[in-house]
Amino acid sequence: MLQRVTMAACATIALGLATTAANATVYTATLSGAIEAPPNESPGTGSVTVDFDIATHTMTIDVTFSGLLAPTTAAHIHCCTAAPETGTAGVATELPTFTGFPTGVTSGTYSHVFDTSLAATWNPNFVTNFGGGTIAGAEAAFMAGLESGTAYLNLHTEFAPGGEIRGFLQPVPEPATFALLALGAPVVLLAARRRRGK
Repeated sequence: MLQRVTMAACATIALGLATTAANATVYTATLSGAIEAPPNESPGTGSVTVDFDIATHTMTIDVTFSGLLAPTTAAHIHCCTAAPETGTAGVATELPTFTGFPTGVTSGTYSHVFDTSLAATWNPNFVTNFGGGTIAGAEAAFMAGLESGTAYLNLHTEFAPGGEIRGFLQPVPEPATFALLALGAPVVLLAARRRRGK
């Protein structure tokens, strides 16, 4: 009886940890002109990491970029395209650009934590058209776009007002998920072995 209680407790803890890990997801993208629509010959490159936690209503955005042909004018995340990793979409995040994003430069870095429960984090059109008019709906639609590969970060410049470099965000498997699977495997094997022994 004690063994069953112990196994049930382990399973409950693992499920709780897995649920917590599922709420916070990291997405990354490599930015280039070749990914723009239409593609361009910009030598600019960049990378972005977005850590989106729908449970705590936080979104951390880290961007590094260099080699742009002209100074930056804006940066934001667009969502949601009709098909993964292709097409264009309206701006999902705040307008006219991310708070504190460096404009007037051809290279730089950016890091900011957004409160996704605030209306100011979102483009009002995204809230209306994708979020059903609510911030909670916008968060859910944005998460769905990130998960499906239909959201992209775009850097706009004087050379390309519609976007000089962009990249579609893709989920990164979390090490915690693999660790939980590794921790749970012995419990499952032990339970299977004991059942066979009876």
